[in-house]
Amino acid sequence: MRKIVIAIDSFKGCLSSEALENSIEKGIRKVWKDGIICKLPIADGGEGTVEALTRALGGKKITCRVQGPLRSPVEAVYGWIPERQMAVIEMASASGLPLIPWAEGNVMRTTSYGTGQLIADALQHGCKHILLGIGGSATNDAGIGMLQALGFRFLDQQGKETGDGGSCLSQICQIDTSQVLPQLKTCDIEVATDVKNPFYGENGAAFVFAPQKGANQEQVKLLDDGLRSFAKLIQAKQGINVQDIAGAGAAGGLGGGCVAFLQAHLTPGIDKIKEYLNFDQLIHDADLIITGEGKVDQQTSQGKVVDGIIRSAQKYQIPVIILTGNCQEKNEEIDENPFVSCFSIHSAPVSFDEAIQPEYAAQQIERIAQMSCKLFRNGYEASILCKRKEL
Repeated sequence: MRKIVIAIDSFKGCLSSEALENSIEKGIRKVWKDGIICKLPIADGGEGTVEALTRALGGKKITCRVQGPLRSPVEAVYGWIPERQMAVIEMASASGLPLIPWAEGNVMRTTSYGTGQLIADALQHGCKHILLGIGGSATNDAGIGMLQALGFRFLDQQGKETGDGGSCLSQICQIDTSQVLPQLKTCDIEVATDVKNPFYGENGAAFVFAPQKGANQEQVKLLDDGLRSFAKLIQAKQGINVQDIAGAGAAGGLGGGCVAFLQAHLTPGIDKIKEYLNFDQLIHDADLIITGEGKVDQQTSQGKVVDGIIRSAQKYQIPVIILTGNCQEKNEEIDENPFVSCFSIHSAPVSFDEAIQPEYAAQQIERIAQMSCKLFRNGYEASILCKRKEL
């Protein structure tokens, strides 16, 4: 009897991990009616992290009304695990790019304040441990908005509080910590990220991520200058060189802000979530793992869900099937791995608008899961038959 593990990331803007799991299970059942199917919620610190860990750890979701990236009110959700006194927070829920209209220059003034409000609410619940996933942000403010919501005050030369966004970073001359929430002292914060970018520079937060959030070349330069200025202040006031911290540039520099002011630890998101799920122990006797994400490209092998699952599967030489909406870009690590196969769920050319329709995607991934499992089954049975003939 076969054991098949399904551990797939959400297709952002289309289907949740749970919906994808259910569609894939239907496809598998058409091939193995009696197989053992193990559905494991998974994420890498971005969208789906709250869903994955609250499902796996028996938590609940808490909804808060907070200020979005442009200060408009939004409904944000975080996970609460009472037995562990632990909160699971997605930055994207309060400060994510989909929460604002696309417009050039927005990133100059977007704030992470709402993320800080979620942290503050968790602290009011008696939280002692926070896992903060920082994927999908709309901000480039080095986390100052988040920190303001937690009681930090950032002041200019005249002693006045600065405004919102990365455009204000170069104005900060003083940091007032007299009103910081005292609960922060007894709360351990882990920041889950899937990037290793430095705080500033050509590979830093502004140059790599700000264009994706609407910044033009001039604005990118201004944001980078602000990050450099703020890094000098952190070095002077906190004694920390954030530029030396891998991942400090994540979420527009919020990763560095968390380390400098919240004594947080940056951690690869997929590895931390696998640890919480006891993932390797659950898959060690599997015959096949099916995973996937919306797009497979070069970034897939830089700490995304698929990469983490492949690394775990290799320990036990378990074959992996990747299902994705787009695998046009070459990925040598996947292409050359003899235990990994990658399939697009599209059987014919479709427009982007059609491709992200949930009903269409669910039908297609069920069908491709069925076909790929049939291929795997036939190859497996053929190899067994050959071995018997040799004996």
